[in-house]
Amino acid sequence: MCEFCLRSGMLCSKCQEKVSNGVVDDLYMKVAQFLLSVENQNPQLQKARLNRVVSVGGFIVLVVGRGDRNRFMGEAGRLARELGGRFKRRVLVIEEGVNDRGFLEDLFTSQHIITINIIWLPDGSTETRVVLQGRGARRLSKKRIKALTEIAKKVRNMDLRVEYVY
Repeated sequence: MCEFCLRSGMLCSKCQEKVSNGVVDDLYMKVAQFLLSVENQNPQLQKARLNRVVSVGGFIVLVVGRGDRNRFMGEAGRLARELGGRFKRRVLVIEEGVNDRGFLEDLFTSQHIITINIIWLPDGSTETRVVLQGRGARRLSKKRIKALTEIAKKVRNMDLRVEYVY
């Protein structure tokens, strides 16, 4: 979306085409307008790129350009918390174009990943097994794990199996 369309609320022909084709939805526009409104306090956002916004399982997932994750987090995650407070959901910032390990580290940001395996199933599909450290670390609830696996499926089309090791 162009800056003029976000500020004015009127869509030019290019932006209208993006909305009509489903490339941009209402949530994306609201998040982009919020980010534009706080851009003066966060000048690092001027060089950042917001590719997609996905709403899954109580999370708002910002899929950003490669290397832009820290720009969207702000100082100590302040910008992400502000955004979460505004939309009353948790915010997860994931970089686009990183390998599977980088994606999973962004997804399980508060957990220590021990290993990642690819499981080949008899029907020819694959499943990614993520083993997290269970002792000493905070374990994620089953509801949170379910939400994170849904995010992986929607953002990267990745089937996840999450396990803990002690």
